[in-house]
Amino acid sequence: MNSTEEEPGPIENYYLVCSLSAIFAVTAVAISITILIIVQRTKPRLHTVRHLLMCNTCIASILYCIVQTNNYIFLIFFPSVTSDISCRWRGYFSYITISAIAYSFLIQAISRLFIVVFSTKYKHLITFKTHYILIIIQWFTVIIIPIPTIITKDIYYRPNKLCWVPLKYIIHVSYGYIAYYTIPALSVGTIYIFIYYQVKRAKKEAKTLLRLTYGEKRDLELLRNIVILLSIYFMGGIPTLLFLVSSQKILYLMGIATISLTVAVEKLCTILLDHELRQVIRKLLTRVRRITPVDNTNIIARYRLNQTNIQQIIVQPLPKIQNTLF
Repeated sequence: MNSTEEEPGPIENYYLVCSLSAIFAVTAVAISITILIIVQRTKPRLHTVRHLLMCNTCIASILYCIVQTNNYIFLIFFPSVTSDISCRWRGYFSYITISAIAYSFLIQAISRLFIVVFSTKYKHLITFKTHYILIIIQWFTVIIIPIPTIITKDIYYRPNKLCWVPLKYIIHVSYGYIAYYTIPALSVGTIYIFIYYQVKRAKKEAKTLLRLTYGEKRDLELLRNIVILLSIYFMGGIPTLLFLVSSQKILYLMGIATISLTVAVEKLCTILLDHELRQVIRKLLTRVRRITPVDNTNIIARYRLNQTNIQQIIVQPLPKIQNTLF
C-alpha cells in the first residue's frame, strides 16, 4: 500500500473506511482463530502438512489485521504521536504482514509441487520437518524484504496519513509491488502451470512419474484452490492499483477497506473450499443442534418396582387375632 501525495484532508475522511476495515479485520481474525482451534483439536484427520500451511496463512492474516487496526488507532485516536521513527516502524510491520499472506500461499504451492512431482523420488520433501523449514524460510523472507522502509527515510510522519511509502518515491513503490505482490503471484501461477502440464504429460506417456489418477485430480484441485484464495486476496489491491493510475482519492480510501475485506472473504472461502475442514465443521454444528433424549429407563423401572411393592402390601392378608375371654 502507498499513500497519496495530495494535501492532508480532514481526518473525518478516514472514520468510515477505517471503521469498515476494522470490522472486516475482526471478522477475519475470528474466522482464522476458529480454523486454528478446529485444526488443533481434530486429531489426526486435520493434522496434515496441508492444514499446517493453512494455519500458517491464518496466523499471517491475524497479524495483518492486528497491525492494520493498530495503524488506524494511531491515525484517528493518537494524532499527537508525530515521531518519524515510530511511523517508519509501523509501516515496516504493515509491509511484513501484507507480504506474509502472499508468501504463505507461495509455500502452499511449493508444497503441492513437492507432493505431486517429487514425492516419488524424494520422500523427505513431504515430511512435516520439510514444511516447518518452508515456514521458517517464508517468515525470514518477509522480515527481510521490507527492510528498505526502516533503513531509508522514505516513510515519515504526515498529518492525517497512514504510514506508507509516498508515491513520490517511485523506485521504492515499484520495489514494494514487485516484492510483496508480483513475485509470489507469478511464482504460484508458474507452479500451477508446471504441475498441470506435468500431470497431462504423464497421462499421455503412461508413465509412473506421478501418482494415481485420483491423486492427480485431487492435487490439481488443491492447487487450484490456492490460486483462487490468492486471487481473492490480491483483488483487495485493485483499488490501490487504480489509484496509482488515476490519483483519485476515493480509490485510495477504498483500498484501505478492501484488503481487510478480501482477507475476511479469503478466510471464509478457505473453509468452503477445504473438504475435510468443511466436513468437520458440519459435524460439529450437527452435534450442537442435535437434542439428546433423556434416559428415563431407570426412573420407569423404579416406579414400577414401587407400584408392585404397594400392591403387595395392600393385598397381603392381615394376621389372625385369637379371641380372649376376660
